[in-house]
Amino acid sequence: MNNNGFPFDIEKIIEDARNELEKITRKDELEYWRIKYFGRKGVFAILTSKIPELSQHLRPEAGRKINKAKNLLNELLQQKKIIVESAQTYNDTGLNYTLTGLKPDYGYFNPITLVSRDIVRIFQNLGFGVHTGPEIETDFYNFEALNMPEDHPARDMWDTFYLDAERKFLLRTHTSPVQIRVMEKLKIPFRIIAIGKTFRRDAFDASHSPVFHQVEGLMVGYDITFSNLKAVLIFFLRELFGSNVRVRFLPSYFPFTEPSAEISISCVICDGRGCQTCGFSGWIEILGAGMVHPEVFLKAGIKEKNITGFAFGAGIERIAMIKYRIDDIRQFYLNDIRFLTQFE
Repeated sequence: MNNNGFPFDIEKIIEDARNELEKITRKDELEYWRIKYFGRKGVFAILTSKIPELSQHLRPEAGRKINKAKNLLNELLQQKKIIVESAQTYNDTGLNYTLTGLKPDYGYFNPITLVSRDIVRIFQNLGFGVHTGPEIETDFYNFEALNMPEDHPARDMWDTFYLDAERKFLLRTHTSPVQIRVMEKLKIPFRIIAIGKTFRRDAFDASHSPVFHQVEGLMVGYDITFSNLKAVLIFFLRELFGSNVRVRFLPSYFPFTEPSAEISISCVICDGRGCQTCGFSGWIEILGAGMVHPEVFLKAGIKEKNITGFAFGAGIERIAMIKYRIDDIRQFYLNDIRFLTQFE
């Protein structure tokens, strides 16, 4: 009898059971251990049968100690059972299912997605809304409403996918049609950007793709000037490429803006000193812009004389290629995990 008046040492029983359990490596050994302690004639059955022999005041405490020990050893039994069965499976099949599994490959955001999100974030901070339009367009929205009537020579700038013999339905060649749709619906003043896919009959090579993405911007209101256009675009480009980038505006031509400008930034590769990327000029063309042509306002149903606005457009792939120094546009469409993992 131990010091507590019990005819058994429960702590010694637990210790012995633990030691025996740790040495077990096979299922039959584990079953023998279970029967020894939990069987009908096992250790705990014997201990329980001796409780009535104890004095009345010791019985509750003895029962609690036995139950606590049973619960502890049963939990250890279940843990050991998992280990032994896993080891047994490994021995039977040659596979060890307890080893940590291989980490599967998972996707990453395409640079086009990353740049698109940056653009949306910058312009939303300036109060611009985000709009979309249909990828299948009519000749009216894609050309005529943008000051390019039928047989206008400016249409040759866009190699168009027509969808019908009458050449009235087409895959949009730019996101500019969204300008017209927005001007027809929104109340002046407003400012929006539109991001989406565009389509042209281009070869699929290092610098061209028949499917690409554009961002279009439009701001319409009262007394908007070219200075507003410059301020917005300089802010946008410095947010996108860094505060040290220089921005240059040169005269250009677009049928839907007048005056029009070609906007370039100082080369981010050579910092404007001249390299192969910028053709040793120190500048990289990045987007086109200008003041909305009065004819475009008329086609959209806006006839007020004091309404002005500016518009701009840029290729998202081109921005991504410059920002991430990518030399082949095809990389964006190959879904090569080795390429995409660079943009975590």
